[in-house]
Amino acid sequence: MKRKLASVQRVLEVVPIAGADAIEAVRINGWQCVVKKGTFGVGDRGVFFEIDAIPPDLAAMRFLWTAKGAEPAEGTRPAKFRIRTMKLRGCLSQGLLVTLAELDLPADLPDGDDLTERLGVGKYEPPVPMGGGDLRCAFPSCVPKTDEMRVQSSPEVLDELRGLAYVATLKCDGTSATFLVDPFDGTFHACGRNWSITEGNNSYWAVARRYDLEAKLRACGGRYALQGEVCGPGIQKNPLGLAALGLYVFSVYDLVAARFLSDEEMRALAAEMGLDAVPIVEQGEAFAHDQEALLALADGVYPGTKNPREGIVIRPRAEVFSRTLNGRLSFKAISNRYLLAERD
Repeated sequence: MKRKLASVQRVLEVVPIAGADAIEAVRINGWQCVVKKGTFGVGDRGVFFEIDAIPPDLAAMRFLWTAKGAEPAEGTRPAKFRIRTMKLRGCLSQGLLVTLAELDLPADLPDGDDLTERLGVGKYEPPVPMGGGDLRCAFPSCVPKTDEMRVQSSPEVLDELRGLAYVATLKCDGTSATFLVDPFDGTFHACGRNWSITEGNNSYWAVARRYDLEAKLRACGGRYALQGEVCGPGIQKNPLGLAALGLYVFSVYDLVAARFLSDEEMRALAAEMGLDAVPIVEQGEAFAHDQEALLALADGVYPGTKNPREGIVIRPRAEVFSRTLNGRLSFKAISNRYLLAERD
């Protein structure tokens, strides 16, 4: 499912902020953000920009990056600017809600309408890790890219998972990688999130060589694509505190059957190959968590460190198709503590 970085959303609740005279919180969909008091009432609609959205350089948005008292000017948006999680007067704010009128948009746009392309909203991507390598070619089309929707963006997934056997795994903070033997031409690929990477002195190929991934995948007849998180020195400030680069497998895709393996199957194959699977944070026979409980479960630190863990990924133990996501039922809950600690 394509992420809606900017969409039309309806205010479900207005929440006062203790001690604040000029601002209040509004809740829309699964998110909460802080707005100027009196701007929105329950039932009003606006354009919601999710965290990690790079807003357009429009007059209505320039207050975000303009110093107090300065004149907002075109072309002054900082290169690294994006919508972030923050606390205002002690209230958590995740995203930005702007009136339709401020953006010169018609009042009759439907709820949920995706305005990402219409407004020219970009998406922040973490910097390529040190030694990330040169781009070789496009990401192989035979395997889905690694991406997870945040639970706040699609809260309907909670109802889809409710009552099913589930597993919540640790979201290791590194860089996403996919390894496979292309079934069409037999080429071995070490890939980042969006591209196949040229062989050389880079993190992806260092992990491929360390674990002899090409040989292991060819020994399986090239049937499987391994997807995991490469973590360690030089990647995202190494929050796991690893002494060397490591790989934590979180998915295995069967290229022949065109399906993801179940959690149990994935772990069995990883063990057979001598690889680590992502640690399990919690599992159960009948999923019953709400969003608040999942965000609480996402908090914590990486073992042996004081570093906030990024969060968790939640899936049914057996693969299920999600109508909400138009794909596999799998989503993430990112720790608010982690988001508040982000700097780059």
